[in-house]
Amino acid sequence: MAKLTKVKITDVAEYAGVSVSTVSLVLGNKGRISESTINKVNQAVEALGYVRNNAAANLRSNHSNLIGLILADITDPFYNEVTAGLSAELEKHDHMLFLAQSNHQADKLIQCVQSMIQQGVAGIAFSPVREATSQVISMAKQAGIPAVCLARAAVNNDVDYIGPDNSQAAVLATQHLIEQGHRHIAYVGGFCDSLTRAERIGGYCTTLMQYGLPFKNEWVVETGNNQSQAADCVQQLLTQHPKITALLCHRPAIALGAIYGIQRVGKSVGKDNYIGQQVGLIGFDDTPEATLTQPALTMISSPTRQIGEKAAQRLLVKMTNETDDVQRLILPPQLIERGSA
Repeated sequence: MAKLTKVKITDVAEYAGVSVSTVSLVLGNKGRISESTINKVNQAVEALGYVRNNAAANLRSNHSNLIGLILADITDPFYNEVTAGLSAELEKHDHMLFLAQSNHQADKLIQCVQSMIQQGVAGIAFSPVREATSQVISMAKQAGIPAVCLARAAVNNDVDYIGPDNSQAAVLATQHLIEQGHRHIAYVGGFCDSLTRAERIGGYCTTLMQYGLPFKNEWVVETGNNQSQAADCVQQLLTQHPKITALLCHRPAIALGAIYGIQRVGKSVGKDNYIGQQVGLIGFDDTPEATLTQPALTMISSPTRQIGEKAAQRLLVKMTNETDDVQRLILPPQLIERGSA
């Protein structure tokens, strides 16, 4: 079998009958080059199957088309949509993502940032780890590249932040349940160290107080993002506090698990709260699985793909315009009403 020979830029220049510098200018879309010369170079590239070494070109020009994206958990559905929006927007401008994961570990996040800077990324988008966020900001500034924070909740005012309005999401959900006639509403899921949970509980509590309804600490319970745990938690909650007629669920998995907990106490999911046999249910972060239950789950949807798009747009602006201003963009939620509340 014949050994394949790598096509070099000198081969393209010879085939097209032009200089190497002319080929470089055409490939970089720079300089004043005639249309006929551009066509000759492009024909040579296609005929020879030449693939440009972008890494080497970046070193020569001190410019990169790579954007670093560091997520806390790449399996998180929220960040899947954010990544899709970020990638699609960057590709419109000939940029690509360099993806890494921190696993919620501060030292891992710092290591990822160091690696990306060494690889010459033109900007960084990251989901924060509180113990490391300030250091990430300093590292990016020292490297002379822009950084944007993507998260469910803001953790630092010194960096551009794009995320959902968690407080307003809880206001929408709580108001909807109150308008359906519910007066005893509980919040299920998350843990006390979650800033997202804190923002949502703030909106939930404020709305209850505005309507003169009770906020009871024992009706705000913690549980992991697991259907089985959520089912046990909701069963125990409704057994101990049978007056509760509606639940706000911190994550989709908790809402799905809550259905089983409600059934275990002899009740069902639905909008009729007057005879005490149905429990209203609303989950945060809409998911396709919410439409598969009976009844389908009412959910709060955050514009996750748009968060990614806006982050890309902000990075592109900061890459082309030197500015130290910090922007916070909070995107509004939407109530997706279905049969569960």
